[in-house]
Amino acid sequence: MGNPVQEVYISVDVETSGPNPGDYSLLSIGACLVSDLERAFYIELQPLNDRAEPQAMSVCDLSLTQLAEYGAVPEEAMARFESWILRQVDPEQKPVFVGFNASFDWMFVNYYFYRFLGRNPFGHAALDIKAYYMGLKGVLWAQTSMRYLAERYMDGQPLVHHALNDARKQATMFSKMLAETGVLIQK
Repeated sequence: MGNPVQEVYISVDVETSGPNPGDYSLLSIGACLVSDLERAFYIELQPLNDRAEPQAMSVCDLSLTQLAEYGAVPEEAMARFESWILRQVDPEQKPVFVGFNASFDWMFVNYYFYRFLGRNPFGHAALDIKAYYMGLKGVLWAQTSMRYLAERYMDGQPLVHHALNDARKQATMFSKMLAETGVLIQK
């Protein structure tokens, strides 16, 4: 068997106007390398429509009206995100999407990549930090919430619902989990 493809872990967080793509809009994307928090990406997007859940809007502190004026057009935003991702990996490397509750962030990112570019540079999978922790510690799913993990991995600091800040905190958390298992990541 040949050498395995080197993986580049990219922590991704998003803010949205509601619970599902298609009905609601992706409002911002933050990403950074798990191995280097300064190699980062952030963009705010124009909303697709005016649908919004009040709770979603209150936690992210973004405005649909303001984003309609200064946010990037979704096709441009996804092209810029893809370009950034591809600059982070060599041709023999594979970018791996890493998220905290990855299923939520992944569904928006995947939907937008396919809707606006017809492809997703991450492929068809995402690595979920909560599931990784569940397996690492042998705990129940209910014990993988931020309430439990922030104390252990983030000095008790909560996520602030700013996509780049949260992507960096998630990267730090995942990096510490990898270190616990002895998995080394390349810088």
